[in-house]
Amino acid sequence: MAEKLKVDLVTPYKKILSEEVDEITATGALGEFSVLPGHAPFLTSLKIGELTYKKSGQVVHLALNWGYFEVEDDKVTVLVETAERADEIDLERAKAALGRAEAALKKLSPEDKDYRVMEAALERALIRMQVAGKAARK
Repeated sequence: MAEKLKVDLVTPYKKILSEEVDEITATGALGEFSVLPGHAPFLTSLKIGELTYKKSGQVVHLALNWGYFEVEDDKVTVLVETAERADEIDLERAKAALGRAEAALKKLSPEDKDYRVMEAALERALIRMQVAGKAARK
């Protein structure tokens, strides 16, 4: 059994991460899960949420926007629309996006076609603020 997980995290624009890590945790469609070396093969979809990984005792936080997560033979492949490390997130921009989404949702009804789009924007802004806050606490 391997002692590390090989993780590749990719967006349509670039490879964000390619490292060997001790543990990885993400937010799947059915809830949060963690993967350690030796994990059984596994494939799931990801929702807007946080991904964390541990490497040599250090914990790294990222905000993710929808995608897929696959584990096979101690290799983890994460394909997502967007991914931002906690220290790369512009907190003021995230707060502004939150305000815009909240204002838009107040004007829309759940039957409106843009309602789900604004709900997702609100969720993204909240996750980005949460993850950015973890970088500020270090």
